[in-house]
Amino acid sequence: MPYVDVAAEIEANVAMFADHTEAALDPFFYGRWDEAARDHHAASRPDNPDAVAHFGAEGAFDPPATRAALAAFRSPVLLLAGEFDLNSPPRSVAAFAGLFPDATLVVQEGAGHCPWVDDADRFVELVSAFLA
Repeated sequence: MPYVDVAAEIEANVAMFADHTEAALDPFFYGRWDEAARDHHAASRPDNPDAVAHFGAEGAFDPPATRAALAAFRSPVLLLAGEFDLNSPPRSVAAFAGLFPDATLVVQEGAGHCPWVDDADRFVELVSAFLA
């Protein structure tokens, strides 16, 4: 299914239960919705609407070419998923790990889409262990 169709479907579902506001879902991208998460979220809002509009444009993605490139990539790769990430759930990240010849999948407990915000020390520990 093309990105634009999936995005439209997600938008329709969000409208059904979020009282027509994206802000109702913002906390679900973090392991906890504290001041650090709110600050991070506010600072990371896209400020180029034209780029956002074209991100998923027709032809922007070429899955067969991407899969071939990942299969040919010979360096070790770390895929780190947050346990509570709605954007990139651990099961989806595990499927992506299977596309690389040498991938390590780590799920950071208690984290959402931005594990370095939810538990920076644990994030650094996990990445450092992979790089060691």
